[in-house]
Amino acid sequence: MLIKIIFLVVFFAVMIYIGVRTRKKANSVDGFVLGGRTAGPWLTAFGYGTSYFSAVIFIGYAGQFGYKYGIASTWIGIGNAVIGSLLAWIVLGRRTRVMTKHLDSKTMPDFFGKRFDSQALRVTAAVISFVFLIPYTSSVYNGLSRLFDMAFSVDYKTCIIAMALLTCIYVILGGYTATVVNDFVQGIIMLIGIIAVVAVVINNNGGFMTALNQLSQTPSDVAVSDGMQGAFTSFFGPDPLNLLGVIILTSLGTWGLPQMVGKFYAIKDEKSIKAGTIISTVFAIIVAGGSYFLGGFARLYSDNPGIMKEDGIGVNYDAIIPSMLSGLPDVLLGIVIVLVLSASMSTLSSLVLTSSSTVTLDLIAQAKTSISEKGKVLTMRILLVVFIVLSVVLALYPPTFIAQLMGYSWGALAGSFLAPFLWGLYWKRTTKPAVWVCFISGVGITVSNMIFHYIASPINAGAFTMLIGLILVPLVSLITPAPDKTHISNIFSCYDEKVTIEKRYSLEEDDDQTAAKAKT
Repeated sequence: MLIKIIFLVVFFAVMIYIGVRTRKKANSVDGFVLGGRTAGPWLTAFGYGTSYFSAVIFIGYAGQFGYKYGIASTWIGIGNAVIGSLLAWIVLGRRTRVMTKHLDSKTMPDFFGKRFDSQALRVTAAVISFVFLIPYTSSVYNGLSRLFDMAFSVDYKTCIIAMALLTCIYVILGGYTATVVNDFVQGIIMLIGIIAVVAVVINNNGGFMTALNQLSQTPSDVAVSDGMQGAFTSFFGPDPLNLLGVIILTSLGTWGLPQMVGKFYAIKDEKSIKAGTIISTVFAIIVAGGSYFLGGFARLYSDNPGIMKEDGIGVNYDAIIPSMLSGLPDVLLGIVIVLVLSASMSTLSSLVLTSSSTVTLDLIAQAKTSISEKGKVLTMRILLVVFIVLSVVLALYPPTFIAQLMGYSWGALAGSFLAPFLWGLYWKRTTKPAVWVCFISGVGITVSNMIFHYIASPINAGAFTMLIGLILVPLVSLITPAPDKTHISNIFSCYDEKVTIEKRYSLEEDDDQTAAKAKT
């Protein structure tokens, strides 16, 4: 217990120290929300990765999907790395940074308002962000508290409140800069912790081949492959179609989440984008791949009473990973606790900063145009506390388990924002009505499915809303009047600006090659 407490005290002290040290950079709106757009590759990449992966992934998703799909759940981690990180940086990174800087946009709702010349779109996007970020934040608390209960026998409510207070302190002090610097520290802990945990858990089960052999003898209870021997060690697992839905939601979904896309707003320069792409992808392979790979051995713990629901019927998915970790040595368990705490707090800080800045800049400041720079920063700090309180209340009385909370949140947010944001960055013909249709579709499908459950899995429902949006936006754009040419030309002019770059980063033709081409 002493070892675990020491780890926590040191961790908390470092987080608060960073908040104090970075507080001077959070005195302006641009500094508080984006850190002055000066974040380098390591800070941006780790900020992106740690905001991506939280206790929802490590405790909730890894346990649930590892139990359902076996080793094939590792595909989710691979999808997160390739689609959610690598392609997100390649497709969105540079264009997001260039256009948002040109539009002087600080939030995703702000982007929609200026890109499509619509104050109503900006306000609506802000409301959607605020409402649906709350359940996601609650799921982060939920996952963390279960691990603390196992390690310290700490009351669920006490754990949630303590975590909320600590996050609130350093984000209020240092804003975005404190968040990304803490993300870097927390990311290092996550990398070390995941590698160590996977190695020890596999070793505790007799080594990789022994654990895999035991897992191969477990019959599947999934309807599509009922009784199949070796289903949990097969290439695509016992239920490939539902596995694909999880990959789509958790990988492509990041492209439409305000707290994730916002990381691209703050990138410093071209070198940061190139390096950040590589760093972020490697980080995702280790953290997400390792988490889901670990969860793939969940069926080896089927006889553990700790993973059963209180009524003894069915599996409590959120208890699987804590049960797998319960036998770890004290030092390693202390590292794991800090690992999950790091993952959760980095995500939580990003969520609350995104929500408070969105409501302040896209709702309050638009209604009260006379508010000063200092007034905006103060309002964001106050709303940050309000948002944390709301999410804590929901976490204390959770309506369902972790994966469902995250599924509803990601489904509504990414279903509403992904398609219009992506098409808006690349296609001049994207229209305002198309954005409205996507907003209505994303929120409408999510909310109606919460009530009527016509799509059994919230995960699949979320994936469906995103894919539908990608189809609806171009279709509606083609049948509605084209946007004003002058407005669009001004927006896309940012991509045509000439820049000078060193040859170490770009090979250009020399004068002899240019002359030879001219002669031919």
